[in-house]
Amino acid sequence: MFHEDLFLTNETGKRLFHEYAKNLPIIDYHCHLQPKDIYENKVFEDLGEMWLSGDHYKWRVMRTFGIEEKYITGKETSYYEKYMKFAEIMPQLAGNPIYIWCALELKRFFGIDEPLCKENAEEIYNRTKAMIRERQMTPLWCMEHCNVELVSTTEDPIDTLEYHKKLREEKKTDVKIISAFRPDKALYIEKPAFQAYIPALAQTAGMQVETFDQMMEALEARLLYFKEIGTNVSDSGIEELYWEDYTEAEIDIIFSKGIEGKKLTRQEIDKYRSCFVVRMGQLYAKHGYVMQLHIGTYQGANKSREASVGAACGFDCLDDSTPVKSVGEVLDRLTKLGQLPKTILYPLDGMKIEAWAVLAAGFCEGPVRAKVQLGAPWWFNDHVYGIKRQFEACANLYPVALSVGMLTDSRSFLSYPRFELYRRVLCDYLGELVERHEYFSGEEELKKIVENVCYYNAKEFFEL
Repeated sequence: MFHEDLFLTNETGKRLFHEYAKNLPIIDYHCHLQPKDIYENKVFEDLGEMWLSGDHYKWRVMRTFGIEEKYITGKETSYYEKYMKFAEIMPQLAGNPIYIWCALELKRFFGIDEPLCKENAEEIYNRTKAMIRERQMTPLWCMEHCNVELVSTTEDPIDTLEYHKKLREEKKTDVKIISAFRPDKALYIEKPAFQAYIPALAQTAGMQVETFDQMMEALEARLLYFKEIGTNVSDSGIEELYWEDYTEAEIDIIFSKGIEGKKLTRQEIDKYRSCFVVRMGQLYAKHGYVMQLHIGTYQGANKSREASVGAACGFDCLDDSTPVKSVGEVLDRLTKLGQLPKTILYPLDGMKIEAWAVLAAGFCEGPVRAKVQLGAPWWFNDHVYGIKRQFEACANLYPVALSVGMLTDSRSFLSYPRFELYRRVLCDYLGELVERHEYFSGEEELKKIVENVCYYNAKEFFEL
């Protein structure tokens, strides 16, 4: 049965969680929810839809058990059938975060304590379906039920933000919905999509884009467009970045080759990426944006399966190909220019987390607290082990008390209990320090650390 002291192994940690952390509002400053789904706010069909309509975490683990793809992403298969297949493997997910996430979701949204398995799957399906109908569970219901204060989705610069604007105009909810500005398609000049993307950017921005500087002007115009809906957050997915110094003349030549579809050398690609990330950082600093860099994704490792099933369907992996030094060169260049924005680094390779912590600390400066910092453990690291590893490794090198806390990075409206999991691990970690006599500054200071990491640091950092 589900236990309310989950992950709380000491008395101090239990007290910190239940008295200070548990009921704080949620600021989800990075996710991949669809604004259209939030705006339309339809009642969910069943638990199968809520769990399996777009969650690549679950899709990936289902494949490891040899479940046929039609029960994972197949359009011809009902959510009920997918749910029943997923329920069969749940008891075998010992130690996997999906087991705990699902247990928390069943408990917090439906009040269900017992573990899901093949034998009770039908009964739990019927119970939850009745509750979904009775309570009219919708995306906004899920957010409001979990005390969510802000959600930041992620959109391309050419997005119209139609649904963000409608949500604001129609005042459908008290939850603030913003969008992170993600210019990745302009970053990857070597990809085939780049040629088609630049004309689309030009059309959306309403200006000519034939040079690199003109592209940056168009991106700045779109950055200001995003700011109109209250956004001050950006995001970039850095698959790999190898710093190469550059001149403006070189970048102009490389850009011309890119829009003409000519083959680029490895050095030209690296020069372009280095310049692009620096120039975007300058724009973020100019317009008061937070720069988020998600570093180390290995997109579409299983290319043959991705080609048949689709992107972002569970075939991506992590990689360590981006050197710490290369990101350091970007931060150093921005510092020399006096234009380093607030920055959050999200290294996907958890094995090098200490190196990234040291890098972040090396670029902090007043008057901003934690101007450059490590982001929450994400994607392949947002489990208990990854979260605790980051606390234990990085507290030695970068104060845990300054963290802006957790995010969902999710496509699921049921994912907010991940904040609860993070808060439990944080409180247990602090409790361990107290009970080992490593921390003895008193209750008020502990309370301040817990409340800041779980809520107030993000509120201050993102100027909410």
